[in-house]
Amino acid sequence: MALFNFEKDSYLGRVREVDTRKVTLEVENDEDLQKAQVGQLAALQCPSGVYAWLIGIIDKVMRSIAISKENPFKDVEYIENEQLLDTREETTINTVRLTLVGTVKYSSKYEKYIFSRALHRVPCINVECFVLLHNNLQLFMSLISEAAKGEHALELGKYALDSNAIAYLDGNKFFQRHAALLGSTGSGKSWTVATILENASKLPSANLVVFDLHGEYNKLSYARHLRVPGPEDLGKTQEGLIYLPYWLLNAEELQAIFIDRSEFSAHNQVMVFQDAVIDDKKRFLIEQGKEDILKAFTLDSPIPFSIDNVILHIKNLNEEMVQGPKGPKQGQFFGMFSRLITRIRSKLSDKRYGFLFQAPESEHEYGTMAKIAEKLMDYSKGKSKVKIIDFSEVPSDILPVIIGLVARIIFQVQFWTNDDKRKPIALICDEAHLYMPKKDESNPIEKRAIEAFEKIAKEGRKYGVALVIISQRPADVSPTILSQCNNVVSLRLTNGDDQNTVKKLMPESLSSILDILPVLDVGEALVVGDSILLPSRIIISPPEEKPRSATIDFWDEWSKATGKPDFEMAVENMRKQGRSG
Repeated sequence: MALFNFEKDSYLGRVREVDTRKVTLEVENDEDLQKAQVGQLAALQCPSGVYAWLIGIIDKVMRSIAISKENPFKDVEYIENEQLLDTREETTINTVRLTLVGTVKYSSKYEKYIFSRALHRVPCINVECFVLLHNNLQLFMSLISEAAKGEHALELGKYALDSNAIAYLDGNKFFQRHAALLGSTGSGKSWTVATILENASKLPSANLVVFDLHGEYNKLSYARHLRVPGPEDLGKTQEGLIYLPYWLLNAEELQAIFIDRSEFSAHNQVMVFQDAVIDDKKRFLIEQGKEDILKAFTLDSPIPFSIDNVILHIKNLNEEMVQGPKGPKQGQFFGMFSRLITRIRSKLSDKRYGFLFQAPESEHEYGTMAKIAEKLMDYSKGKSKVKIIDFSEVPSDILPVIIGLVARIIFQVQFWTNDDKRKPIALICDEAHLYMPKKDESNPIEKRAIEAFEKIAKEGRKYGVALVIISQRPADVSPTILSQCNNVVSLRLTNGDDQNTVKKLMPESLSSILDILPVLDVGEALVVGDSILLPSRIIISPPEEKPRSATIDFWDEWSKATGKPDFEMAVENMRKQGRSG
């Protein structure tokens, strides 16, 4: 039997123009035109028979006045001069434009109706179109909900069109093909992230790593919490701290931290620094009896080395005196590396960088990297399915490099893991615009992070590494990375540049659907992409455990009784670079 049973009150109009996925309807009267609302679903009979319907989303409703009665649809002249209305013959044209999004048809194989995003046929001219209302809408939305519900369904919320229909995403496609979760401040991004994490954490061996820049997710009970240590934590080796010793950085990252490319001697600094690092890494391998590693050894190999030995080597060159024909004279590099040595020592003594340069001796062993990888990627122990890494105490000037380092470690370990042992892992990148900016606007340190994430965006899915890009300013995020996100969950966006950025991620036929971005309610999202059958407006389900909101209610706080502020503690915390007090 036919899926839909349309009454007269559902009739909208007839097809008068078809352009690939765009369909224009001629609506006979104003009463029918009032049935059309932007964002509403409509159905058209498929040329193949009564058991197939084309589904479209209404994206434009127009009522215009045309002058030529003989051919009113060809050259429509819109009247602005009232005198012309008295002297010319006029007619009213009611028009509705649809974007086709898929086909509902009966499957003899499954013995039920199924929805497909494919468009095997386009509607014929004069085919009748009906809006989906009441029972017909509920039938269709339940069909969509049931089709998406399965072993790999990720529940996100309820459809705005039908609050009884649960909105499921395809969990496989959502993570396989990367995703972008975008929205202005206060639109509900953190809630949406928490909802996704909460659902994923219920799976037996889920594996997600959250880059938390502001400690928003540090209270979630189902997650393992890791923290890059601040100055107060130096010397401690507790389970929740994750040191990232400097030898994990590759050559480009080390140079970005230590070497000023604008200096005249920068090329010599790079050469001497690299030679010193290579020599000390070789020394370490020989001491460890790992001569076999030397055969495949490179400058970027994650092998411990002594930064003190590197400084000593550069210092010797900087002060070297050689024998000349008339006695001792200054060496080739005499005095050339004074600024470099000062810069390195300054970084080493700064306790804000202690997690890099002042890690305990146990963090400089041959097996340290495997232990770090276990902390970041293990999913087999209690509360290890979701790992939340707090980067809030990392200095902002090297934050991009450090986050890029963690992402690169995870990707490289995945790359070199045997196929039968590899477990997919998703990186949840909060505040992505801070460490994935556009390349042309970034400094050398930021570029190193961007390159790490661009590699993951392009190649990660082959090795089971997914990216979920979260940002309030998508216009500031690297377009190369965003273009790899085949799923977009967009909450309210009020900035025009951000809206245009999201539109560029979508097929041109769906761009008009995104016009609702600035008028979405808090906690309401437009979801488009491979993971959802129908581009939809979804009301996100609030998570059971809510993240700590970064938004402060000013008026509510000001309305409370006054108390004595503790400025001394704040100053002490600033001096100690920590809030434990």
